[in-house]
Amino acid sequence: MKKSFWGLNDLSISGRTVLVRVDFNVPLDEQGNIYDDDKIRAAIPTIRFLIQNNARIILMSHLGRPKGIEEKLKMDVIGERLQKLLKSRVIKVNNCVGEDVKVIVQNMHEKDIVLLENLRFYPEEESNSRDFAQALADLADIYVNDAFGTMHRAHASVDAITRFIPSCAGFLVEKELQMLKQVTEKPKSPFVAIIGGAKISDKIKFMEALVDKVDFLLVGGAMMFTFFKGQHKNVGKSLVEPELTNFARKLFVNHKNIVLPVDVVGDTKTDENAKPKLALADSIPDDFIGMDIGPETINLFEKKIRIARTIFWNGPLGKCELKQFSKGTKAIAKAIVSRRCLKIAGGGDSLAIIEKLHLSRKFTHISTGGGATLDFIANGTLPGIIALELSCQNFAKYKQDGII
Repeated sequence: MKKSFWGLNDLSISGRTVLVRVDFNVPLDEQGNIYDDDKIRAAIPTIRFLIQNNARIILMSHLGRPKGIEEKLKMDVIGERLQKLLKSRVIKVNNCVGEDVKVIVQNMHEKDIVLLENLRFYPEEESNSRDFAQALADLADIYVNDAFGTMHRAHASVDAITRFIPSCAGFLVEKELQMLKQVTEKPKSPFVAIIGGAKISDKIKFMEALVDKVDFLLVGGAMMFTFFKGQHKNVGKSLVEPELTNFARKLFVNHKNIVLPVDVVGDTKTDENAKPKLALADSIPDDFIGMDIGPETINLFEKKIRIARTIFWNGPLGKCELKQFSKGTKAIAKAIVSRRCLKIAGGGDSLAIIEKLHLSRKFTHISTGGGATLDFIANGTLPGIIALELSCQNFAKYKQDGII
């Protein structure tokens, strides 16, 4: 992969203080316990590399969407889990910037690991404050972005910070870009994309970009009903985005490679007592709420998947939180992994299904990014990538002089 920014192996790390933006935004249960630590594990290769190269390591991440300081979203539980995974001491501090943080950093030894507090406790993070970014940058010699899932956000710890300190990509970011470029740059044909989820509004630019790259775009999930409504079909009481029916109609009319469901499964209620009933896409009853793709649609989608040489999947094809409406998503997941080709998945809900079915290892790559993955495919770059590229240019003389 031709790079326009530095990676970890391009800079002199040994003995340096290295500030790493990681994505430790893991799901927590009601008691505040981590129930999926995949994002923490994904950063381990970069952290271990820094330990092996005798760096002093400062980690920073956000957790959740706090409104001010929230006790349940402090990074203590993250530090505890990371310490168990690394089998190395992790020093959790109670701030991101300030004199107390500076003192701790100044007293660090090689291979020490410090974890800063939740970045989003500071409003300056999301406002991309240069002052906040500089205060973070002043803690270290080198900055590493290993948080692919945040690179679509122009936040202080992703964007502005790269103006003040030599910056590079971590191993996770490099791997993500290497894999996703196989989708964006001359993917092997036939290229089949499967797109699900509830809302088209979350994926407009992504769908517009992707539909011109693929041989077939298979559409499922609740968003199918917005497409149906755009064709003046009855959708009963199924979820629809009325303001996007015209967009869906035009996209479908202008692109013959979009494949919509021919039958749907649902009921008149949406709770655990709902009983799956079948309806044809052209004759959905007035009181019907569609919640999954039907058997004929599964067969139709499977036929397209069987000929694919490149597959990208984002979003569930039904209301998977209800077991009786997860059949379509499970069937398509199994069809994808049965195909010997490049198979990439991204998106939290579909990834949960993949994990539940124990199919993770059968995918070529499972992206750690949600919005970042979609934005990269749509735009070919991200604010975090552009920031690394500019840092590479701005600090090139440091590299030439052997300073970094």
